[in-house]
Amino acid sequence: MMSPMLNWTMIEGRASMLKQRVFTAVILVALFLWLLLSLSATDFSLVIMLLVMVAGWEWTNLLKLGNVAARTGYLTALFLLLGAAGYSLGLFGEFDFALGQQISLIAVGLWAVIFLWLQGYPSSAILWSPKPVLGLIGLILLVATWVALASILHRDSGRWLLLLAIVIVVLADVGGYIAGRLFGKHKLAPIVSPGKTWEGFIGGMFLQLLLIAGLLWARPEFSPLALSILIIPVALYSVLGDLFESMVKRHSGVKDSSQLLPGHGGVLDRIDGIMAALPLFSLLLAQSSFV
Repeated sequence: MMSPMLNWTMIEGRASMLKQRVFTAVILVALFLWLLLSLSATDFSLVIMLLVMVAGWEWTNLLKLGNVAARTGYLTALFLLLGAAGYSLGLFGEFDFALGQQISLIAVGLWAVIFLWLQGYPSSAILWSPKPVLGLIGLILLVATWVALASILHRDSGRWLLLLAIVIVVLADVGGYIAGRLFGKHKLAPIVSPGKTWEGFIGGMFLQLLLIAGLLWARPEFSPLALSILIIPVALYSVLGDLFESMVKRHSGVKDSSQLLPGHGGVLDRIDGIMAALPLFSLLLAQSSFV
């Protein structure tokens, strides 16, 4: 039986961690909103490019690249690909939305393959876990995430559209956490991520329905079907992104991608759902009636 003193120590530790998580989250949200609303689409895209580079460094942790030369080479490749993408998209001129959609389509297709890998884990690890393969996957997903973000931002009302995409991911995450803690009994992916439950998944999707209802209340001219087609698949993909990073971390024996964000781990731990969601959101947006 656990002693009262030990039990109280655990409660205090969890409370302290929760405070740390909340404090970090408030700072991150405030910084994100300030940058999003104060910078131009191009300048904000460049700031996020730096964030993607940090995520790339964390990806080298998952790859377990032990020496400086290998890490530097990987980050150099990522930087060159981001630069080439920005130049090809016309970041400083007329934005090439068609190219952005093509890159997003590649990422969406890759995420569909990743879904199959999740179903087959751990046997599927032979396909994606070799360092050259996992390294290439990281480059594709990171670059595609940035391209999707830039594509969304450069549309009319791009700031609010990007904010909507982020809200979708956050609601899926928060709903999953709260419902999972309160009602979680049935494991969603017991091998990949034992902490995630079907009850949490349903909670995240329920919040998407509330989001759709709220948008319809604020903008009655929106189509319920069009909103559902835009929001629900993106929320599902965000869960896929979360599960994929969990799978990679589990296979690599890593708890967090880094310790850059107190209480949250690393940048990758915060944007894993966003990496899967943004390319699909960008694709669906191009076919919707909102732009």
